[in-house]
Amino acid sequence: MTLNGGGRPRWPEQQQQRRRGSSPFPAQQRQHRRSMPVDERDLRAALPPDEPSGPLRCTSSSPGPGHRDSCASDCSESELSSGSEPEGGLYKVMLLGEHGVGKTSLARIFGGVEDCADAEEAGNTYDRSIVVDGEEASLVVFDIWEQDDSQWLQNHCMKMGDAYIIVYSVTDKVSFEKASELRIQLRRARQAEDIPIILVGNKSDLVRSREVSVDEGRACAVVFDCKFIETSAALHHNVKDLFEGIVRQIRLRKDSKEDNARRMANTKRRESIGKKAKRFLGRIVAKNNKKMAFRAKSKSCHDLSVL
Repeated sequence: MTLNGGGRPRWPEQQQQRRRGSSPFPAQQRQHRRSMPVDERDLRAALPPDEPSGPLRCTSSSPGPGHRDSCASDCSESELSSGSEPEGGLYKVMLLGEHGVGKTSLARIFGGVEDCADAEEAGNTYDRSIVVDGEEASLVVFDIWEQDDSQWLQNHCMKMGDAYIIVYSVTDKVSFEKASELRIQLRRARQAEDIPIILVGNKSDLVRSREVSVDEGRACAVVFDCKFIETSAALHHNVKDLFEGIVRQIRLRKDSKEDNARRMANTKRRESIGKKAKRFLGRIVAKNNKKMAFRAKSKSCHDLSVL
């Protein structure tokens, strides 16, 4: 397909075939780097200091100046910035899941490089600042789970993240079962830690090909004590909510009770009286009925703004 200088399809019929839009993140949510590869130095810097070294083979290469220039002109909704990191620090988010479930598509949407002509040559980590609930947070999203066949790399992916996004395809039952296995592995690797985990059912737009229902995904999240959301990378559906939700989950665990109470108060002010009353009655019923408590937890597993 012939591309013009901006990386957009030249002919109208080609434009109609494009299903993906621009990055869903507002322009004020700054991006430090469009994309960067993982190298041994960066990866080891993210590991705990007492971890033994091991072999690391990374196959990606740094995108050249031409790649960054084309991304800057193409992805107009995000502006490049070399500014300092927010006060909350830089949070490492790991993408896990089977091949073909859409991990890279989600990462590229977050990084703002999906519509770049040379997106295939991009690296596999994406670093940007986003504003969530009026406060800036900086995330590095690692799409390196399938980067190498090295078991060492995958073992350390389980140990180096501040938060995890486990992705499966709603059109592939096997990928859903693999997501459950990954949650078990993650629990074993981080037994004493309360780390944010979001189970993501991607490709929700493919309704006729669905093999995993919403109820199955939600039930799995309840059993494994994590959050749940369905997305469509093709339509950008819920992608913004996913990454904002992972920020909220990190804050709930890392920030002080006062900060989180203030954020929650601001959120509750925007709720209707009906929603507040329903939530209050739900808590009362759940205290006196284990079955209802399970149902309440099931209903809240998709609320990424609460623990």
